[in-house]
Amino acid sequence: MEQKTILSVDKLSLGFKSDKRINPVLTDISFDLKTNEILGIVGESGSGKSVTNLAILGLLPQKITRISSGSIRFKGDELLGKTEKQFQELRGNAISMIFQEPMSSLNPSMRCGKQVLEILSRHTQLNKKEARERVLQLFMQVKLPRPESVFRAYPHEISGGQKQRVMIAMAIACEPEILIADEPTTALDVTVQKDIILLLKELQAKNNMSIIFISHDLALISEIADRVVVMYQGKIVEEGTAVEVFKNPQQEYTKALIHAKPRMEERLRKLPTVADFLNDNIPTDVISEKERTTTHAGIYAKKPLIEVKNVEKTFYSNAGFFKKAEAVHAVDDVSFKIYEGETLGLVGESGCGKSTLGNVILQLDQATQGQVFYNGKDIAKLNKKALRSLRKDIQIIFQDPYSSLNPRLTVGRAITEAMQVHGLYSSGKERRQEAIKLLGEVGLLSEHYYRYPHEFSGGQRQRIGIARTIALKPKFIVCDESVSALDISVQAQVLNLLNGLKEKFGFTYLFISHDLAVVKFMADQLLVMREGKIVESGEADAVYNAPKNEYTKVLIEAIPKGI
Repeated sequence: MEQKTILSVDKLSLGFKSDKRINPVLTDISFDLKTNEILGIVGESGSGKSVTNLAILGLLPQKITRISSGSIRFKGDELLGKTEKQFQELRGNAISMIFQEPMSSLNPSMRCGKQVLEILSRHTQLNKKEARERVLQLFMQVKLPRPESVFRAYPHEISGGQKQRVMIAMAIACEPEILIADEPTTALDVTVQKDIILLLKELQAKNNMSIIFISHDLALISEIADRVVVMYQGKIVEEGTAVEVFKNPQQEYTKALIHAKPRMEERLRKLPTVADFLNDNIPTDVISEKERTTTHAGIYAKKPLIEVKNVEKTFYSNAGFFKKAEAVHAVDDVSFKIYEGETLGLVGESGCGKSTLGNVILQLDQATQGQVFYNGKDIAKLNKKALRSLRKDIQIIFQDPYSSLNPRLTVGRAITEAMQVHGLYSSGKERRQEAIKLLGEVGLLSEHYYRYPHEFSGGQRQRIGIARTIALKPKFIVCDESVSALDISVQAQVLNLLNGLKEKFGFTYLFISHDLAVVKFMADQLLVMREGKIVESGEADAVYNAPKNEYTKVLIEAIPKGI
């Protein structure tokens, strides 16, 4: 049976007004969404994916948006030019949207159940009892554990994956005909990501919905979408079925998106980036097993730089008057060694204790039990002066570069401030020269020294964070989910950069991530963590090729493989 077109975007061009100029954002965007179809829209940040879909829902800022041409029709009805009141009747009812970041999309001061009830009270005639039953039914439908307790919980009391399920329940509450999912799995663990993908496919089949699924990850898109639209710099550069686009891409940009994710079957020395594909300069050099074995023999012949012995970290929940404080073993009897020049990968889902363990090594948290040795010294017993010196040697690159940079400080000041605190270089002039040199090392320009964090993209901000970290010439760096929020292509650039800096300056990394594909590409040895314990360890390729623990097998199975 031939599918009808439910939504048609035709030659849509728009821009945003800025200082009497209009900056073009979309140019001649045309695509159709069929009934009961999943359409994937893929591209990097800034390609125009989200802007296109915000235009469909009339959510673009009216004062600065200028639509120069085009049409958006829902079931033959023109959406451009509709009033806000008309859009309000449409949103959540006929066309619904799941946003990328559930924590900022959910109201932190309202219980989860109440937020879904609001949608039902606006668009349905259900009474209070019927609406409550409908919400619990929706929570069961999106496979939330303990629907009653989630109904009463505030967003901060449930996990990221559960928050995303509450958002999905809100989006499907009125059984919309179209669901727009804007990067709904970007910050989620691979296992949770897989669950959400399967859930959306299940809901789509059950409710006969049409879905627009937006992502920067083509491998992920290939697992859910029937057809794919590839966007680049505000234009559609390729379109076709998921099999056609993934198996036989026509455009260099599409090929770059497919190959920028680390390959599991071979270990490239350098990941290909979009620029490599567009300049026809694709790296193909592979690190052989023999070369890797020789490198490892040199690394593990030395004494360990860091030794973690039987470390435990217990947190206690706030107890009420009649309740006993509940102990949570975030890190539970963990032991391992990190050698100079090594990248030790630490992988596991959110809440498994990875970041807590990193914080204990950095002395940002004190261990409840156990010891951490740095160059043979127990760091918990260091005096203030020795601890200050340790702070210079042990640094961290954070997950979110924007919140870790002071928005009021220029990039140059953010880098030179750390140098000044630790007494590096004899003058401000020397520090400035060194900071400009470091910006060059991480692929930025000297004029960026005088700019502020908000003037940069996410990938550039992460480079600034890396420049600030290496400014102190540390010996050991904790990379805590430092690429998880980046586009696939930008992620490839940053991973190449981290490997290049390691080679040049002899850094040692603890590389923490929930993405096993990324960890495998970076790591010499691999630790798999679950519920505070190390459940598997070994050489990264060996663990991937022959996992012994069931949980490790689940993590590997959840990696999007593409078609």
